[in-house]
Amino acid sequence: MSSNDFAEYVVELLSPLGAVTARRMFGGFGIYCSGVMFGLIADDTLYLKVDATNQSDFEAVGMDPFTYTGKGKPVRMSYFQAPPDAMEDAADMLPWARGALDAALRGKKPSKPGKRKAR
Repeated sequence: MSSNDFAEYVVELLSPLGAVTARRMFGGFGIYCSGVMFGLIADDTLYLKVDATNQSDFEAVGMDPFTYTGKGKPVRMSYFQAPPDAMEDAADMLPWARGALDAALRGKKPSKPGKRKAR
């Protein structure tokens, strides 16, 4: 379970990135910037989106992936814990958050054009 106070803190911390919001989901929160999910909060811990471009940055500072148990097995998601040092200062968090948003944007599937009905 994650607290509203922590989610509000994270939104404020990430505000230099742009229009950041938190939405409740599965006992935690999804963190969005301009409608794009780039982070999540679980148990009052912030996790940021990773891909092949930025995952090594998180691993280099010893951060772990977000993992949950599904069907009796651990499921690892493409989100890593935000570095604790960055949790104290928006300027320190900004490059991590920007990298996570970039990873989320790279991972977005282009929308398919709608099918037109035959007349």
